[in-house]
Amino acid sequence: MPEATTGPLTGVKVLDLSRFIAGPLCTQILADFGAEVVKIERPSGEDSRHHGPYHRDESIYMFLYHRNKYDASLDTRHPEALGILERLIEWADVVVENYRPGTIEKMGIGYERMKELNPDIVLVSVSGFGQTGPDSRRALFDAISQASSGLMSMTGEPDGKPTLSGTYIADYTTAYQAAIGTLLAILHRERTGEGQLVDVASFDTMFSALGIRLIAQLMLDLDMPRSGSRDLLTAPVNVYEAADGPIYIQAGTASLFPKLCAVMKRPDLTEDPRFATVQGRMEHQEFLEGEIGAWAATRTSDDIAHTLDEAGVPNAKVASVAEVAKSPQIAARDMIVESEHPELGTIRMPGNPIKMEKTPPTVRKAPPRVGEDNEHVYRAILGMSDEDLIRLHQAGAI
Repeated sequence: MPEATTGPLTGVKVLDLSRFIAGPLCTQILADFGAEVVKIERPSGEDSRHHGPYHRDESIYMFLYHRNKYDASLDTRHPEALGILERLIEWADVVVENYRPGTIEKMGIGYERMKELNPDIVLVSVSGFGQTGPDSRRALFDAISQASSGLMSMTGEPDGKPTLSGTYIADYTTAYQAAIGTLLAILHRERTGEGQLVDVASFDTMFSALGIRLIAQLMLDLDMPRSGSRDLLTAPVNVYEAADGPIYIQAGTASLFPKLCAVMKRPDLTEDPRFATVQGRMEHQEFLEGEIGAWAATRTSDDIAHTLDEAGVPNAKVASVAEVAKSPQIAARDMIVESEHPELGTIRMPGNPIKMEKTPPTVRKAPPRVGEDNEHVYRAILGMSDEDLIRLHQAGAI
């Protein structure tokens, strides 16, 4: 049992019917701030439980998106599952699902049925292409979202192939949008008593994040090519090889370029009329990058970072995951948290990036194993008897 919480979402009850990343991360955000989240998964565990690497026979993938939740196992195809799901919908304030559109209707718990059971229910449907449109029934994973939305075409070197992001950026961003949508729907219900359907699509989310390239296309019919690690609008901005590894330097603005030149002891670059404007520096960025690269190559990344920090020029050594995980800044921001599980031991996880003065996020319960909280969900929440649980277990329903 998790410890009591006084978070801003204390008292909000969430039924989590989602899998993989976008839905589970959305509900974990809600749980971190006090919501009581019940996650339903089949007795054998959702697919992601079977992805390595493993810690004590448990996929560490599950440690990312499931803390602070109660886990109840349920075979949703079992004849008795519908009745159990309906009782949980009656209990819940919010239902989060990320099946392909049309699936929950086939299960008998579509939005119209949910409203019959619980008139002010908030249903958050997270999907690939949304609940409407010609592509709504298409399957989608993160990489498909990156490819179809235009994001992949923007990523990579100009003369190379389109490239995936190094993380599941579409799923993560969609989770954040789904959490925002959930909170807005809760606020609306508190003001009006009305529930509603929240429809969040990964494709929409990525399309909305295309930034300057999108608005350039919409307003100017301009197709901006891939730019690698360069900035689209200013120069010089790029990754440079120091004597001991890569460092990123952002010196493209009118105020930053002279500061970089001063650090390099190159007043000639500042005084050269070719580099006096952003447009000029963009036109001559290969030359400027060559000069900066030659300067950086003779110095360590720590030395470069120190001198640029003192001059007020934004920069960062290109850190590995191992390096950033040990960063004092990460420690100071509580961005690595720990939780003790009775069987899995100490679990280390990314912290919540939302820092709140009065109602901070908390870690009250380690990510659970499949069906770990069946007793709580089926007894305490639904009031089932010993006989009910034995029968359901023997029948393979839970």
